[in-house]
Amino acid sequence: MTPFTFTRAADPAAAIARATADGARYLGGGTNLVDLMRETIEQPAALVDVTGLDQAITELADGSIRIGAAARNTAIAEHRLIRTRYPVLTRAIVAGASAQIRNMATAGGNLLQRTRCTYFYDNEGSRCNKRQSGQGCDAIGGFHRGHAILGASDACIATHPSDMCVALAALDASVELDGPTGPRSVELADFHLLPGDTPHIETVLQPGELITAITLPSSPLAARSTYRKVRDRASYAFALVSVAAALEVEHGLVSGVRLALGGVAHRPWRCRVAEGHLVGRSASEETFLAAADAELAAARPLADNAFKIELARRTIAATLADLAENGQ
Repeated sequence: MTPFTFTRAADPAAAIARATADGARYLGGGTNLVDLMRETIEQPAALVDVTGLDQAITELADGSIRIGAAARNTAIAEHRLIRTRYPVLTRAIVAGASAQIRNMATAGGNLLQRTRCTYFYDNEGSRCNKRQSGQGCDAIGGFHRGHAILGASDACIATHPSDMCVALAALDASVELDGPTGPRSVELADFHLLPGDTPHIETVLQPGELITAITLPSSPLAARSTYRKVRDRASYAFALVSVAAALEVEHGLVSGVRLALGGVAHRPWRCRVAEGHLVGRSASEETFLAAADAELAAARPLADNAFKIELARRTIAATLADLAENGQ
């Protein structure tokens, strides 16, 4: 492991000041970054520990919920306001990783975890444009069963691994940032980038910027939400396809819907095309399948992951059908 310095920040201003040094990285729970350092994929010159910053989960005057970036995943999933108002978020967090990892992982760190593509982790034997820009992508002609079918490029077909971020995308969450040029807010759906020709640039974060909080807007619709994850085994596996959905039905017609996919793209995939096809139409299996077909018309699979299109189609329809019948 490459030598590095370690400091623990007392407040956001101190963290940002320390992170302006070349090669510095913020350290949350370390459940991904430390692994990448062991594999020499990440070699920061300095680590700035931000786990002592804001961990609070609070209700704001307008009814929205603010989650401090240092809040642990377990604390978020178990919080009464999250469980009752945003069940999709609780279910997505619990579907991810193990209890031990969820106890360590932080909200901010979850947003910044990197792809689990095998070729990305194979630092000595494989080409990867995300690890080294312009090197090439061995996943495209290799083993790509778990890779992207939406929004991929000739440079990268990796998927984003987070379950939590899929739920946050469906909930219209926003991300509070602070940095050398001051605070700003970014919609979660816009926070992660598609790969294009620069897959090594994964988010809109500028140098030295720190995630300080995540905000969930007040939404009665969110209380009728759920998360369904399809994977190769029952636990501790990344999604082949996952669906985060919220649905409201009045007099048999869809009056409100939020839908996002995981395991299919370089970022959590907000299904705005499908949402547009659902509102005002009957809450039926035929409608749900037609909406899924509309969203997945843009899919561009490779030889080994074409099955994901039908898997996503059926999972979307089944998840929406459950919500229409049971509410959650």
